Amino acid sequence: MLDKQLLPCLEAVLFAVGEPIEIERLAQALQEDETVIDQALQKLHDKYNNDECGICLLKLDNKYQICTKKQYADSIRAVIEVKKNAPLSQAAFEVLAIIAYNQPVTKSFVEQVRGVDCSGVIANLCQKSLIEEKGRLELPGRPLIYGTTSDFLRCFSLTSLSDLPPVPQKNEASGSKNDENNSADSKLTVDENENIE
Repeated sequence: MLDKQLLPCLEAVLFAVGEPIEIERLAQALQEDETVIDQALQKLHDKYNNDECGICLLKLDNKYQICTKKQYADSIRAVIEVKKNAPLSQAAFEVLAIIAYNQPVTKSFVEQVRGVDCSGVIANLCQKSLIEEKGRLELPGRPLIYGTTSDFLRCFSLTSLSDLPPVPQKNEASGSKNDENNSADSKLTVDENENIE
């Protein structure tokens, strides 16, 4: 049975931290077993998961964060006058996809796949906290390796990287010209809608 004080304490900690935090770190700080913390987090999730609550508990890989619900984004912006971030460019989406599906990767790997210099795009994605440096390879020059962040998961409404849609196989991509044209048209529509949002 959960201690009556644990739930409000956990809620206060998650609210104060304001960023994704690992369950292990919560358990250590609150001097509780990870199983107990996990149960408490599930209770918080259930508590927020109703129409009368404006916040929710997000699970991002092995981390948790309290956030506002999507449907209140416009109201929040209106009150605190937050300017909408500029949408990602097509190049940024391509680099992000390469990193997300192949991480951890070096800048040279990304450039080899895309065939162009990606320094500016990678710097921009790091600035937006969608990717981050994950260390260095033990190779000459010790190149940096990059991977996605918790912000990436949150922005794309993913619980973990396993939720990424599968990459189309080559035999799926090679269809009749008619099918290719149809899929290209529908892809264009999806991309345009994503950019508008």
